Amino acid sequence: MGTETGTDARETTDMTRNTQQKRRERPTDHTDRTDRAGDIDGPVRNGTTPTASDAAPPRATVLDLDGVGKSYGNETALSDLSLAVAEGEILALLGPSGCGKTTTLRLLAGLEAPNAGQLRLRGETIADADRADSRPPEDRDVGLVFQDFALFPHLTVAENVAFGLSDLDADERDSRVAELLDLVDLAGYGDRYPDECSGGQAQRVALARSLAPEPDVLLLDEPLSNLDVGLRVSMREEVHRILIEAGVTAIWVTHDQEEALSIADRVGIMHDGRLHQIGSPERVFERPATRFVASFLGQAGFLSARVEGDRLATDIGPIDCDVVEIGSEANDGTGSGDIEDGIALDVLVRPDDLRVTPVTGGQAHGRIVRRQYRGPSFIYRVETTGGDVLHCLHNHTESFDVGEAVGVELVAGHSLAWYPHESEDEESGSDGGGDGDDPRATRSASEPDPLQ
Repeated sequence: MGTETGTDARETTDMTRNTQQKRRERPTDHTDRTDRAGDIDGPVRNGTTPTASDAAPPRATVLDLDGVGKSYGNETALSDLSLAVAEGEILALLGPSGCGKTTTLRLLAGLEAPNAGQLRLRGETIADADRADSRPPEDRDVGLVFQDFALFPHLTVAENVAFGLSDLDADERDSRVAELLDLVDLAGYGDRYPDECSGGQAQRVALARSLAPEPDVLLLDEPLSNLDVGLRVSMREEVHRILIEAGVTAIWVTHDQEEALSIADRVGIMHDGRLHQIGSPERVFERPATRFVASFLGQAGFLSARVEGDRLATDIGPIDCDVVEIGSEANDGTGSGDIEDGIALDVLVRPDDLRVTPVTGGQAHGRIVRRQYRGPSFIYRVETTGGDVLHCLHNHTESFDVGEAVGVELVAGHSLAWYPHESEDEESGSDGGGDGDDPRATRSASEPDPLQ
């Protein structure tokens, strides 16, 4: 009788754990993806106070960062970072090397202490720059998946997964390990050692080990960077499935744009230690808040324009002012109707917004300087007569030659964002970014930071 009671208790414990885990809600659509100041798709400005129109988080806030900063000597790695992460949300932090995204993870994990601001987990302060009693890493209920997986080579797969379950008795531990190996599609692999696993299998073992203690937040630091390119796509879908089924709140750090946009509920774009924009993948891509965000996401080009009445004069012909985005966050709320006549702008255009057209007796808009073959499509790089560098997307059956004089047609079926015009001197001082093809595709180092 006592044995049956003990078994029932263990089963009840397991069922309760599974039920609690499955009850963690996930966003059902992008409209629910908010941080504490609503779905911020404009510049995240230091000291900005949410307006009355900003929506409150529809789900409980699990993680809250308030004015967090980190410096190493005179080098600032992170500056005034404020954001909130909701229950069951997957937030991707995206940016180039050195932007501060890994520093953010290390602060959350307790591997570093902040020089400014506070970090709160489920309303409790876990780190405060003004206090010396930050919660140690082992007491934060935060899981961490490392780039190199960090599996123990002398332990089996099952023993690796069970490593953080010392508080459970043997039966509960075995049950939890079996549950997780099934979740990551590795049932039957428990007796293998890490060196007997493929890269994808090792990655899933590391994920299962981090999920085993049921952390409040799971941190993933470039989790797919050590995998072959061909394996990354399938594994990101697999890891995404596991995170959804586990219902865990996750922060996924990556420099891979496609990875971030495909797996995240919200994406935060970081650069030079600052958060430039945060919002749903669609919004940050389609309505970039700053010139850096615009240049970093996708293969961006900037078409120089000058306002002439109700039109924009450009190297590819006149464009109606109505085409540029009205009320765009990229323009700090300045709509096209408020643009002064004669002002110079740079209009964001991506390859699918433009098409190359043959010139048959008419005036050419520019010349093809590069042709990039991508299997099902070509991307043509066109240098216009005025020096703009644009990219045009074409089906692989439509072929133009490098050096050919061509026209360029705007075919975008959506409004376009614009930014203050950059002079050639400003461009020459650019700090890099984008895809490296477009000298206009970055914010100049001499241009005032739009976050200031």
